[in-house]
Amino acid sequence: MHILITGATGFIGTALCTRLLTSGHTLTALTRDPPRAAARLPGVRAIATLDDARDVEAVVNLAGEPLADGRWNTVRKQAFRDSRLGTTQQLVAWMARQPVRPRVLVSGSAIGYYGPRDDTALDESAPPGDDFAAQLCRDWETEAMQAETLDVRTCRVRIGIVLGTQGGALAKMLPPFRLGAGGPMGDGRQWMSWIHRDDLVRLIQWLLERDQAGGAYNGTAPTPVTNRAFATALGAALHRPALLPTPAIALKLAFGEMAQLLLTGQRVLPAHALAEGFTFQFPTLDTALADVLND
Repeated sequence: MHILITGATGFIGTALCTRLLTSGHTLTALTRDPPRAAARLPGVRAIATLDDARDVEAVVNLAGEPLADGRWNTVRKQAFRDSRLGTTQQLVAWMARQPVRPRVLVSGSAIGYYGPRDDTALDESAPPGDDFAAQLCRDWETEAMQAETLDVRTCRVRIGIVLGTQGGALAKMLPPFRLGAGGPMGDGRQWMSWIHRDDLVRLIQWLLERDQAGGAYNGTAPTPVTNRAFATALGAALHRPALLPTPAIALKLAFGEMAQLLLTGQRVLPAHALAEGFTFQFPTLDTALADVLND
């Protein structure tokens, strides 16, 4: 299958490209820097404009400026929206122009869709929240669903905290934890809905190849944990203490509004994928951390 991918050079995209190439698929990456992408992704054709995309059978849309890389302001918030909604709008408009349209779109979203929800267990039927991140995800998914009007099978993946040492939240957490200076954030009671990166790319491939798949899917493992439990498990995996909490006020001073992502959470369950037969290689945090930290 010929698959067009946005966000191919990112933390998730690079692993996805490796897996899809190994499975025999042909890949084209839409990127702002084709030479850099081609060097980073051997075997992937890199293009800078959708006008150069031909005979595409499937699309994976992972584009989006990272939310957790610093303080939010008006300019960054608009960049978050442009990089998600704008890219998705362009993809759908491009699909509409194709004489033969792609059969499937797998479009990224995030569990921030649900907003802060305390201890409530959330499956894909739960409504969106009303904070900035939730509204961003809701609007992003709304744009992706426009592909359905073109008879393109559409799957929306609400991605949780992706575990891997090459990027994402865990890579940022590892330095202090390895020094024995890690611990819970705030009171540590907020839920962390995580997923091993390998399971996430397996899920995306499964959605691409499974003709019956469609709708929203939570890209999280079936066993979410509290932030305090996550810190304890990470400390144990590294054989280091994990007792030094980061006070909520310190996070708010350092990150402003973005600190809400760290101090609140969602207890998200992958009900849709499990009901349709997807199996996780790393369903528990201990097994996931053991594998990731042995890479």
